[in-house]
Amino acid sequence: MPDSFAVEVKNLSFAYGKDPALKNVSLKIRSGERFGIIGPSGAGKSTLLLHLNGILSGDGEVKIDGLPVTKKSLPEIRRKVGLVFQNPDDQLFNPTVEEDVAFGPLNLGLSRKEAGTRVRETLKQMNLEGFEAKASHHLSYGEQKRVALATVLAMQPEVVAFDEPFSNLDPAMVKHLIEIIESLDATVILVSQQILPVMASCHRLAILKDGQVIRVGTPAELAADRGLLKECGLDVGFFCSICKKLDL
Repeated sequence: MPDSFAVEVKNLSFAYGKDPALKNVSLKIRSGERFGIIGPSGAGKSTLLLHLNGILSGDGEVKIDGLPVTKKSLPEIRRKVGLVFQNPDDQLFNPTVEEDVAFGPLNLGLSRKEAGTRVRETLKQMNLEGFEAKASHHLSYGEQKRVALATVLAMQPEVVAFDEPFSNLDPAMVKHLIEIIESLDATVILVSQQILPVMASCHRLAILKDGQVIRVGTPAELAADRGLLKECGLDVGFFCSICKKLDL
């Protein structure tokens, strides 16, 4: 049986003015897969992510579950793809947590009763029960990250894409987020400069450098290619040396 692809990117190029950000990028991500996109700052990772639901549009082709991303298909594409931005402030704008999480389902046309059920289920999934009436901007950064994810999960997308999900989180929160990611019933795409959490979370990874896909492989395959990781500013040798020094 042929693979079913949740995301297909073919010969995608994009530039900010005269500055190229993506150069002929092609990727295929299987349905249900957890897929990481790693690379140094400025590699084009976030730019690629923003093409998945049509926030940006470059030259080439992007398909979600076989449906091309076009102006005409954007409403359906945005039901299928949920983006979790790096900064929760970009996602949380309502007075309370409940209103933030209900916003997406209500805009999908669900009744207030149906949206309320989605809110309760999603907040329970995020360990945020009892937060309904709290103001999102008064929560800790880790709590805001979980609320931002809840706003996406409440829409029940087929693809959940994270931009730098592990940034500014303490180790306990990183571990908790990895557990949440592993439990999601969706195709998951993680964009990050933090290579170890991504390797711990994903089935496959793509390395992006200077707007191009350098290599795609399993975490074990890429971790074994220390020369390539070092060349791309992703060397894990420093962390390995610390663990060795501490006899861990």
